[in-house]
Amino acid sequence: MDQEVLVLNSDFEPLNVCHVRRAITMVYMGKADVLHVHETSLINTADRALPWPSVVKLRHHVKRPLPELRLSRRTVFARDEYMCQYCGQTGVDLTIDHVVPRRHGGTTHWENVVAACRRCNMKKGDKMLHQTGMKLIRQPRRPRYVPYISLTKYLSGRKNQVWRDYLPVFADFRD
Repeated sequence: MDQEVLVLNSDFEPLNVCHVRRAITMVYMGKADVLHVHETSLINTADRALPWPSVVKLRHHVKRPLPELRLSRRTVFARDEYMCQYCGQTGVDLTIDHVVPRRHGGTTHWENVVAACRRCNMKKGDKMLHQTGMKLIRQPRRPRYVPYISLTKYLSGRKNQVWRDYLPVFADFRD
C-alpha cells in the first residue's frame, strides 16, 4: 500500500500527496471524498472491496500559509530535472555546483547553483565557466512558483494524467 494519492483542499487546490492508507482513512472518517479511482485496483477489506483512490478532496477547507520554496539539493535537482546542466547527462549520481565558485565570491543562492554530474563538476573545479570552456544548458534561476506540495512531488505528479487536471501549470515546467 505505498501508492500515492493527491489530496485537494475543498476549493480543489492541491495540498498534499499522501499514501493510499491515509487517504482511505480520511474517506472512511468522513473527512474527504474520492474524486478519482484507479480503474484496475481494488483494496480488499474484511467485508468488501474498495476502489483504490487516486485523488481525494477534503470536505472542509484547510487554511495554510503560502509555503516557502527552500533551496536544497533535492529542490535544485528537481528544478534542473535531474540533469547535468553542463553535459545533459541524467542520472542519480549528481552533485551541486556553484556556477561562480565560492572561492571567487559566489554565494549559495538559486541563480548560482546547478546540478552537475561528478565528471563535469571535477572538470570545472573552482574555475569560472569562461576558463573551462564549459557552457550551461540552461541559466539557473529561482522557480517563480511555490506549489503547496513539494517540488519533487509536483514534478512527478505532472506525469500522472489524472492529477494533471488538478495541478496548476507553471511556465517553468510545461509538458
